[in-house]
Amino acid sequence: MKGRVDRRELLKSAAAGALALWASPRIRGQEAAGGVRRLTDKLAVVDGGGSNVVAFSAGDGLVLVDSGAPKSGDRVTAALQNGAGASNVRTLFNTHYHLDQTGNNELFAAAGAKIIAHQRTLQWMSSDYWVEAEQRYEKARPKAARPAETFATTGSLQAGGEQIDYGYLPLAHTSGDIYVFFKEANVLAVGDAASPVRDPALDYFTGAWIGGRVDAMDIVLHLGNDQTRIVPAYGPVMTRAEFKAERDMMEEVRARLFKQVREGDGPKDMLEEGVLKGLARTWKDPEKFLYDAAKGLWAHHDKLDPNVV
Repeated sequence: MKGRVDRRELLKSAAAGALALWASPRIRGQEAAGGVRRLTDKLAVVDGGGSNVVAFSAGDGLVLVDSGAPKSGDRVTAALQNGAGASNVRTLFNTHYHLDQTGNNELFAAAGAKIIAHQRTLQWMSSDYWVEAEQRYEKARPKAARPAETFATTGSLQAGGEQIDYGYLPLAHTSGDIYVFFKEANVLAVGDAASPVRDPALDYFTGAWIGGRVDAMDIVLHLGNDQTRIVPAYGPVMTRAEFKAERDMMEEVRARLFKQVREGDGPKDMLEEGVLKGLARTWKDPEKFLYDAAKGLWAHHDKLDPNVV
């Protein structure tokens, strides 16, 4: 009986300690900031107007991965102040050029942040381009929103005792996707190269395609270990096992689509023949996904089979 009482007392003490930690002003402030998920003492994921913003506290300022959606600047800044203890951003990585990940670039650049991205992200942000799905032109971003520093393959920097490695993820989602790896924290930000809650998107007009996406996901898997946490552009932080499951599902889709395209099928044919059935996920707009995937596959027809011309 005494052993049981001691165990109950131990559990009560542990629960009280956890409650005290949860109720501390610092933790309360983070939760009240509107979607701050702390991963380590120095690193958190902040709600950037629906998309994820990764914030690392380097002592003399913050390192961010992506800046959030347009018009979310006040929310992001408040969350950084409450959740990371600072709002002065020294370095800002853009995982790709899309507006929902780069919408507050101007805000942080005006305050002194240096924006780093792949060189093709700068190209897309510097040019007008046609958005076929919406039948409109997207104007080039203002110069203040564009990256000040670009790279082609990989790079690295030190900040606040953290080694931050970054590199190219070829043709995963756009032509300029990158990862940012906080090695000491063992946290990898991969932008839209992972998509746990949204339909995987392929900007075929930039060169992105499903084969490139699988190859890029393999690069990510080789960077970390079983304890690595992976932050997508949207949705929850993923374990390596969860990311690998998504990668394996995308490889299955890739194999099915290769076969269908070789047969001459279009997106509607693929959908009607059930090419996306029996998978571990469903698509919100399967026809759009298949349309984009098919366009990308034909752009990379030389990788399908020697007899496809």
